[in-house]
Amino acid sequence: MTKSRWSDLRVRVASALVLVPLALLGLWLGGVVWDLMVLAFIVGLAREWLTLTWGRRHEMPRLAWFGVIYVLLPGVALLWLRARRPFGLDDSFFLLIVIWSTDIGAYLVGRFVGGRRLAPSISPGKTWSGALGGLLCGILAGMILAAWVGPAGVGGYVGAAWAGFWLSVVAQIGDLFESWIKRRLGVKDSGQTIPGHGGLFDRLDGLLAAAPVAALIALFAQIGMPLWL
Repeated sequence: MTKSRWSDLRVRVASALVLVPLALLGLWLGGVVWDLMVLAFIVGLAREWLTLTWGRRHEMPRLAWFGVIYVLLPGVALLWLRARRPFGLDDSFFLLIVIWSTDIGAYLVGRFVGGRRLAPSISPGKTWSGALGGLLCGILAGMILAAWVGPAGVGGYVGAAWAGFWLSVVAQIGDLFESWIKRRLGVKDSGQTIPGHGGLFDRLDGLLAAAPVAALIALFAQIGMPLWL
Protein backbone atom coordinates (compact mmCIF):
# COMPACT_ATOMS: atom_id res chain seq x y z
CA MET A 1 0.00 0.00 0.00
CA THR A 2 1.41 3.40 -0.98
CA LYS A 3 2.11 6.22 1.46
CA SER A 4 -0.89 8.22 0.23
CA ARG A 5 -3.17 5.22 0.73
CA TRP A 6 -1.89 4.71 4.28
CA SER A 7 -2.56 8.40 4.96
CA ASP A 8 -6.07 8.05 3.56
CA LEU A 9 -6.66 4.98 5.71
CA ARG A 10 -5.51 6.80 8.86
CA VAL A 11 -7.92 9.66 8.22
CA ARG A 12 -10.75 7.19 7.60
CA VAL A 13 -10.00 5.33 10.83
CA ALA A 14 -9.81 8.55 12.85
CA SER A 15 -13.19 9.68 11.51
CA ALA A 16 -14.72 6.26 12.19
CA LEU A 17 -13.44 6.29 15.79
CA VAL A 18 -15.49 9.43 16.39
CA LEU A 19 -18.60 8.73 14.32
CA VAL A 20 -19.19 5.05 15.06
CA PRO A 21 -19.43 5.45 18.88
CA LEU A 22 -21.80 8.40 18.41
CA ALA A 23 -24.02 6.36 16.08
CA LEU A 24 -24.03 3.39 18.45
CA LEU A 25 -24.81 5.61 21.44
CA GLY A 26 -27.76 7.17 19.63
CA LEU A 27 -28.95 3.73 18.55
CA TRP A 28 -28.65 2.35 22.07
CA LEU A 29 -30.56 5.25 23.64
CA GLY A 30 -33.23 5.15 20.95
CA GLY A 31 -36.35 7.24 21.36
CA VAL A 32 -36.02 10.97 20.79
CA VAL A 33 -32.21 10.79 20.64
CA TRP A 34 -32.22 8.36 17.71
CA ASP A 35 -35.09 10.20 16.03
CA LEU A 36 -33.21 13.51 16.20
CA MET A 37 -30.00 11.88 14.96
CA VAL A 38 -31.77 10.39 11.94
CA LEU A 39 -33.52 13.71 11.31
CA ALA A 40 -30.17 15.51 11.39
CA PHE A 41 -28.79 13.10 8.79
CA ILE A 42 -31.88 13.60 6.62
CA VAL A 43 -31.42 17.38 6.76
CA GLY A 44 -27.70 17.04 6.01
CA LEU A 45 -28.34 14.71 3.08
CA ALA A 46 -31.04 17.01 1.70
CA ARG A 47 -28.62 19.93 1.90
CA GLU A 48 -25.93 17.98 0.05
CA TRP A 49 -28.43 16.91 -2.60
CA LEU A 50 -29.49 20.51 -3.20
CA THR A 51 -25.84 21.57 -3.44
CA LEU A 52 -25.08 18.81 -5.95
CA THR A 53 -28.10 19.45 -8.17
CA TRP A 54 -28.38 23.23 -7.91
CA GLY A 55 -28.09 24.90 -11.29
CA ARG A 56 -29.51 21.99 -13.28
CA ARG A 57 -32.76 23.84 -13.81
CA HIS A 58 -33.94 21.71 -16.74
CA GLU A 59 -33.70 18.62 -14.53
CA MET A 60 -34.75 20.14 -11.19
CA PRO A 61 -38.32 18.73 -10.95
CA ARG A 62 -37.14 15.19 -11.64
CA LEU A 63 -34.06 15.53 -9.43
CA ALA A 64 -36.11 17.04 -6.62
CA TRP A 65 -38.57 14.14 -6.54
CA PHE A 66 -35.77 11.61 -6.75
CA GLY A 67 -33.96 13.37 -3.90
CA VAL A 68 -37.05 13.20 -1.71
CA ILE A 69 -37.34 9.43 -2.22
CA TYR A 70 -33.58 8.85 -1.98
CA VAL A 71 -33.34 10.65 1.37
CA LEU A 72 -36.70 10.19 3.08
CA LEU A 73 -37.35 6.50 2.40
CA PRO A 74 -34.19 5.29 4.18
CA GLY A 75 -34.83 7.74 7.02
CA VAL A 76 -38.34 6.41 7.57
CA ALA A 77 -37.01 2.85 7.38
CA LEU A 78 -34.38 3.55 10.06
CA LEU A 79 -36.95 5.14 12.38
CA TRP A 80 -39.44 2.29 11.90
CA LEU A 81 -36.80 -0.41 12.33
CA ARG A 82 -35.53 1.02 15.64
CA ALA A 83 -39.08 1.41 16.96
CA ARG A 84 -39.99 -2.20 16.10
CA ARG A 85 -40.69 -4.21 19.25
CA PRO A 86 -39.16 -6.08 20.90
CA PHE A 87 -36.08 -6.42 18.65
CA GLY A 88 -35.75 -2.90 17.22
CA LEU A 89 -32.31 -2.40 18.74
CA ASP A 90 -31.06 -5.79 17.53
CA ASP A 91 -32.51 -5.30 14.05
CA SER A 92 -30.95 -1.85 13.69
CA PHE A 93 -27.60 -3.03 15.01
CA PHE A 94 -27.72 -5.99 12.62
CA LEU A 95 -28.21 -3.59 9.71
CA LEU A 96 -25.37 -1.29 10.79
CA ILE A 97 -22.89 -4.05 11.59
CA VAL A 98 -23.49 -5.76 8.24
CA ILE A 99 -23.08 -2.47 6.35
CA TRP A 100 -19.95 -1.46 8.25
CA SER A 101 -18.40 -4.92 7.90
CA THR A 102 -19.16 -4.92 4.19
CA ASP A 103 -17.57 -1.51 3.78
CA ILE A 104 -14.46 -2.39 5.78
CA GLY A 105 -14.04 -5.78 4.11
CA ALA A 106 -14.46 -4.36 0.62
CA TYR A 107 -12.01 -1.53 1.32
CA LEU A 108 -9.26 -3.66 2.87
CA VAL A 109 -9.52 -6.64 0.51
CA GLY A 110 -9.75 -4.34 -2.50
CA ARG A 111 -6.69 -2.39 -1.37
CA PHE A 112 -4.49 -5.34 -0.47
CA VAL A 113 -5.61 -7.91 -3.05
CA GLY A 114 -6.70 -5.72 -5.96
CA GLY A 115 -7.44 -7.50 -9.20
CA ARG A 116 -10.09 -7.08 -11.86
CA ARG A 117 -12.14 -3.90 -11.73
CA LEU A 118 -15.80 -4.27 -10.77
CA ALA A 119 -17.24 -1.35 -12.72
CA PRO A 120 -14.39 0.73 -14.19
CA SER A 121 -16.69 3.14 -16.02
CA ILE A 122 -18.52 3.99 -12.78
CA SER A 123 -16.03 3.52 -9.95
CA PRO A 124 -12.50 2.60 -11.09
CA GLY A 125 -11.28 1.93 -7.56
CA LYS A 126 -13.66 -0.95 -6.84
CA THR A 127 -12.63 -4.53 -7.57
CA TRP A 128 -14.31 -7.91 -7.70
CA SER A 129 -12.06 -9.11 -4.88
CA GLY A 130 -13.17 -6.17 -2.74
CA ALA A 131 -16.84 -6.84 -3.50
CA LEU A 132 -16.46 -10.52 -2.57
CA GLY A 133 -14.47 -9.65 0.56
CA GLY A 134 -17.13 -7.18 1.61
CA LEU A 135 -19.89 -9.73 0.99
CA LEU A 136 -18.19 -12.41 3.07
CA CYS A 137 -17.47 -9.97 5.90
CA GLY A 138 -21.08 -8.80 5.89
CA ILE A 139 -22.43 -12.36 6.05
CA LEU A 140 -19.99 -13.35 8.80
CA ALA A 141 -20.83 -10.26 10.85
CA GLY A 142 -24.54 -11.04 10.61
CA MET A 143 -24.00 -14.62 11.78
CA ILE A 144 -21.82 -13.49 14.70
CA LEU A 145 -24.46 -11.00 15.80
CA ALA A 146 -27.15 -13.69 15.58
CA ALA A 147 -25.07 -15.89 17.88
CA TRP A 148 -24.54 -12.99 20.28
CA VAL A 149 -28.25 -12.12 20.49
CA GLY A 150 -29.09 -15.67 21.47
CA PRO A 151 -29.07 -19.29 20.33
CA ALA A 152 -31.53 -19.90 17.52
CA GLY A 153 -30.20 -23.14 16.07
CA VAL A 154 -29.19 -23.76 12.48
CA GLY A 155 -32.19 -21.80 11.21
CA GLY A 156 -30.99 -18.69 13.00
CA TYR A 157 -27.54 -18.84 11.41
CA VAL A 158 -28.96 -19.57 7.98
CA GLY A 159 -31.41 -16.69 8.33
CA ALA A 160 -28.68 -14.33 9.49
CA ALA A 161 -26.44 -15.37 6.59
CA TRP A 162 -29.29 -14.92 4.12
CA ALA A 163 -30.25 -11.49 5.48
CA GLY A 164 -26.59 -10.47 5.65
CA PHE A 165 -26.09 -11.57 2.05
CA TRP A 166 -28.92 -9.41 0.71
CA LEU A 167 -28.08 -6.38 2.84
CA SER A 168 -24.43 -6.59 1.79
CA VAL A 169 -25.28 -6.95 -1.90
CA VAL A 170 -27.78 -4.09 -1.83
CA ALA A 171 -25.34 -1.89 0.10
CA GLN A 172 -22.66 -2.41 -2.54
CA ILE A 173 -25.17 -1.69 -5.30
CA GLY A 174 -26.06 1.50 -3.45
CA ASP A 175 -22.38 2.42 -3.32
CA LEU A 176 -22.06 1.95 -7.08
CA PHE A 177 -25.28 3.85 -7.68
CA GLU A 178 -24.01 6.81 -5.69
CA SER A 179 -20.76 6.73 -7.68
CA TRP A 180 -22.82 6.76 -10.89
CA ILE A 181 -24.78 9.77 -9.67
CA LYS A 182 -21.58 11.67 -8.87
CA ARG A 183 -20.15 10.89 -12.30
CA ARG A 184 -23.32 12.10 -13.96
CA LEU A 185 -23.24 15.30 -11.90
CA GLY A 186 -19.51 15.73 -12.55
CA VAL A 187 -18.28 15.72 -8.93
CA LYS A 188 -15.71 13.62 -7.08
CA ASP A 189 -17.29 13.75 -3.62
CA SER A 190 -20.77 14.70 -2.47
CA GLY A 191 -19.24 17.11 0.04
CA GLN A 192 -16.53 17.55 2.68
CA THR A 193 -18.57 16.90 5.80
CA ILE A 194 -16.58 13.88 7.01
CA PRO A 195 -12.73 13.95 6.84
CA GLY A 196 -11.40 11.08 4.75
CA HIS A 197 -14.86 10.13 3.52
CA GLY A 198 -16.21 13.20 1.72
CA GLY A 199 -19.86 14.01 2.24
CA LEU A 200 -22.71 12.24 3.98
CA PHE A 201 -23.76 10.54 0.74
CA ASP A 202 -20.22 9.16 0.37
CA ARG A 203 -20.39 7.64 3.84
CA LEU A 204 -24.04 6.57 3.93
CA ASP A 205 -24.56 5.35 0.36
CA GLY A 206 -24.75 1.69 1.35
CA LEU A 207 -27.02 2.41 4.30
CA LEU A 208 -29.39 4.47 2.16
CA ALA A 209 -29.90 1.49 -0.13
CA ALA A 210 -29.96 -1.23 2.52
CA ALA A 211 -32.18 0.40 5.18
CA PRO A 212 -35.44 0.02 3.20
CA VAL A 213 -34.50 -3.59 2.39
CA ALA A 214 -33.85 -4.31 6.09
CA ALA A 215 -37.24 -2.82 6.95
CA LEU A 216 -38.87 -4.98 4.27
CA ILE A 217 -37.19 -8.12 5.61
CA ALA A 218 -38.29 -7.23 9.15
CA LEU A 219 -41.83 -6.62 7.92
CA PHE A 220 -42.07 -10.24 6.77
CA ALA A 221 -40.17 -11.71 9.72
CA GLN A 222 -41.92 -13.78 12.35
CA ILE A 223 -43.87 -11.64 14.81
CA GLY A 224 -41.85 -10.94 17.93
CA MET A 225 -38.62 -12.21 16.37
CA PRO A 226 -35.47 -10.53 14.95
CA LEU A 227 -35.49 -9.70 11.25
CA TRP A 228 -33.25 -12.65 10.39
CA LEU A 229 -35.75 -15.20 11.73
